[in-house]
Amino acid sequence: MTKRLSWLALGVAAVIIGNVTLSSQTAPKSSQAAPKKPDRPESYGESAYRLGPEDVITAFVWKEDDLTTTTVIRPDGKVSLPLIGEIIASGKTTSELQQELQEKFKTFLVMPVVNVIVKEVNSPKVSVLGEVKKPDVYKIKQRTTVLDVVAAAGGLTEFAKRNKVVVIRDGPKGPQKFMLNLDSMLDGGKEPIFYLQPGDTVYVQ
Repeated sequence: MTKRLSWLALGVAAVIIGNVTLSSQTAPKSSQAAPKKPDRPESYGESAYRLGPEDVITAFVWKEDDLTTTTVIRPDGKVSLPLIGEIIASGKTTSELQQELQEKFKTFLVMPVVNVIVKEVNSPKVSVLGEVKKPDVYKIKQRTTVLDVVAAAGGLTEFAKRNKVVVIRDGPKGPQKFMLNLDSMLDGGKEPIFYLQPGDTVYVQ
């Protein structure tokens, strides 16, 4: 009798443990998901150089000397190339442009290999307006931050709002606006450093 009670007790305990394990495995997850980090604009951090008007490029077509061309990007952002004709180069990286050229040359060549090389960089310019001491259009280097161009413009005036700086950029879907806080950029990196692209307009309120 004692043995039967012992086995019965063990059986009940096994059922209880099994139910607890099963319930812990199938318990619904908390409805409170981890907060999603906000997406940062592509302009934050270092970005690849994008071609612009007045830049000089060479489109090198492997084993096709007659098609290899050195040309200047026109004010309308286009270049003219043999067989292909006119194509927009401005606003693209060299990798993007050479991939596009390879696709277009496939109409005339078997497995074309194209390399785009920047011979002269003449286009990178930004406008700095508003409450800076020397508003103007400034040439920029490949890795230039909003802090760099504000310094080049003589710094801020006494009326400037350091927490209200706007960068206007022509994007593929129209103008984009980025609201920046210069104090946050300088205060222990609370806000990431903002890198400019050619054609940007910086307006200090």
